[in-house]
Amino acid sequence: MPRRLPVGPPSPEPDPPPQRCLLCGRILGRRVEWHHLVPKARGGRDTGPVHPICHRAIHAALPLRALEREYSTPAALRAAPALAPFLAWVADKDPDFHAVTRRTLDDDERWRRGRRHG
Repeated sequence: MPRRLPVGPPSPEPDPPPQRCLLCGRILGRRVEWHHLVPKARGGRDTGPVHPICHRAIHAALPLRALEREYSTPAALRAAPALAPFLAWVADKDPDFHAVTRRTLDDDERWRRGRRHG
């Protein structure tokens, strides 16, 4: 006797596991940005998904030179002392939470702003 096939629509594919932020590890929200692990300006190609607020915090706290030399892996980014207060603060926020990010001036930027143009 032939075997009966199920009637009706095929069962849906299981949902893929939700993506997590490269920096904070929280589930990503509706908006996702892609962070270059080595800055694009320095020849980097590998990217990882991050919340917009996390992306802004990375670039506000760390200069491109440091991102290239010291913080070019997700683990190194998470361990950066400059990002520790942000990571503790954002840990319990909603995935779509956003707030203004204040920039920390690195030595190069302080020099550029203080330089006189003649």
